[in-house]
Amino acid sequence: MHENIGLSEERAQGVVTLLTVLLADEYVLYTKTRNYHWNVVGPQFHDLHKFFEDQYKELNEVVDDVAERMRALGGPAIGTLAEFAQQTRLKEHPNHYPPAHEMIANLLADHEAVVRQIRTAAETCEQEYQDVGSHDFLIGIMLQHEKMAWMLRGCLEGQSV
Repeated sequence: MHENIGLSEERAQGVVTLLTVLLADEYVLYTKTRNYHWNVVGPQFHDLHKFFEDQYKELNEVVDDVAERMRALGGPAIGTLAEFAQQTRLKEHPNHYPPAHEMIANLLADHEAVVRQIRTAAETCEQEYQDVGSHDFLIGIMLQHEKMAWMLRGCLEGQSV
């Protein structure tokens, strides 16, 4: 049954396609953050372990929100590791457990990449698909990533890590 929410099926599907790639990026970033939470070592272990935990918990919520937005628009939400790996724009580094400073820099680069990609997707939702709801939804997600990037950037300033 097609949703009667003021979007054509074609426009809704266009937004779902954008959100599918975002969902994959979010899941990969969540996984990378969780990996770093498990594998961080060094003098700031406790603080970074907790910091990464806070971020992956927030990303877990974002993953769920993106998937639910896709479902609200009538699309499926991908949910397998194979699908996430196929759709993501982010890079993983299997069997690489970098020092804490590099972990933070990697996560910062990924958050900033996601912010740039969301800006483009939000504009497309509004201008091409006339879906201001998804535009606003994406802006909210973008703001979360900007805050997480700011926190990571703050960790890189100074002498520690």
